[in-house]
Amino acid sequence: MRGLNPRLASALDAIDAANADDPTHVVVRGDDLPLALAHGRLASSWVARLRAEPDDALVIAARAHHLRRWEVPRASYPEGRPGYLRWRRDQKARHARDVEAIMATAGYDAESIQRAQQLIRRDDLGTDADAQVVEDAACLVFIETQLVDVADRFQRDHLLDVIRKTASKMSPAALELVAEIPLAPAGHELLSAALSGST
Repeated sequence: MRGLNPRLASALDAIDAANADDPTHVVVRGDDLPLALAHGRLASSWVARLRAEPDDALVIAARAHHLRRWEVPRASYPEGRPGYLRWRRDQKARHARDVEAIMATAGYDAESIQRAQQLIRRDDLGTDADAQVVEDAACLVFIETQLVDVADRFQRDHLLDVIRKTASKMSPAALELVAEIPLAPAGHELLSAALSGST
């Protein structure tokens, strides 16, 4: 990724500062980090792998895709898939709202802010290449940071289905990067089984 301009550096620093308050921690690549902070930084690193020259809106959208996510826990919504989908949709809308003040303070204009918000919400996923990059980064982050936790809670068949559903949302370029995710051998075995269609 190109060197950061001062405006972008300011926005990313503010997003990281907000996400640093996450009370849940995760060990990622040897570092113990607040979960939302880890998610944002990892998403940025994957965007840099997927897009050689991402614009500021794309970089900010990836960094803010879980902005203060812990403040509205999944348990505050009904159980089951409809409740999960509503929670996820509402979270995207909230992250998009919250990034506005950060970007405005950093000096971005309304058009740039609206673009970042569209990407955080993935408004035109399927037709917007940048929205797909944000989705790809989010999926890669999920696999790296949450696959082991999910594995502890689900039966193997259910877990393989979760991985396949995640993979179905990813671009071919992102799927090629899955093998590079630093996971324990058991995690890579699950990925291999899911993506090969075996059980």
